[in-house]
Amino acid sequence: MGADNAGLLDVADVHGGYGQQEVLRGLSLRVRPAETVCVIGPNGAGKSTLLKMVFGYLRPARGDVLFEGVSLLGRRPPEILRRGIAYVPQGPSVLPHLTVEDNLELAAYVRSDRQVRGDVQRLLEEFPGLAARRRARAGTLSGGERRMLEIARVLLVNPRLVLLDEPTIGLSVAATDFVYAKVREFHRRGVAVLIVEQNARTALRNSDRAYVLEQGRVRFEGSGEEILGHPDVRRAYLGARA
Repeated sequence: MGADNAGLLDVADVHGGYGQQEVLRGLSLRVRPAETVCVIGPNGAGKSTLLKMVFGYLRPARGDVLFEGVSLLGRRPPEILRRGIAYVPQGPSVLPHLTVEDNLELAAYVRSDRQVRGDVQRLLEEFPGLAARRRARAGTLSGGERRMLEIARVLLVNPRLVLLDEPTIGLSVAATDFVYAKVREFHRRGVAVLIVEQNARTALRNSDRAYVLEQGRVRFEGSGEEILGHPDVRRAYLGARA
């Protein structure tokens, strides 16, 4: 396979789920360097399970997950984070009793350099909404502010791949726009992004490629524009609007 097609992340014929419950049934997908890829599909299709498999919270019963050609099987989340994969789960992941600034500093625990404090200050300048609440406990933030904090924490670990699980669920239009502005910024920085999203139209419009999952398998794949215009996808997930 040519260098242009080389995968940063390769999920290869993965089967598995939770105990005896098989959720993924031979799922394969690829994310190339600096590429934004979204995964859409109905509830129960295996979207969040896929991200948990990649980040080491679940282990496939069969198949493999490779990052830069190296298998991630058997590796725990802290090691996977150190290898360059960051994960923003669907539910809140901030430490609610610590301040915004403390949450940011703790996020860089995998780093050994002395630039963390300076990088935290730079990020607070980049996220003025967080800077205004830097001394506030994270548990007092709104949903949109928490998502800002989660994304800012990801930037501190200098990832090569970011996994986003339903990043806009429950957010306002303005907060959703902010999230996808950051997704586009990841792209400009050369960071790959794998997004699981119910907000299918917005995700497709901001993705290079997309996969549609059904019952733990890939049913459709193509560019974001191709999937956005696919008649079956439009009927099932996008309603009547274009």
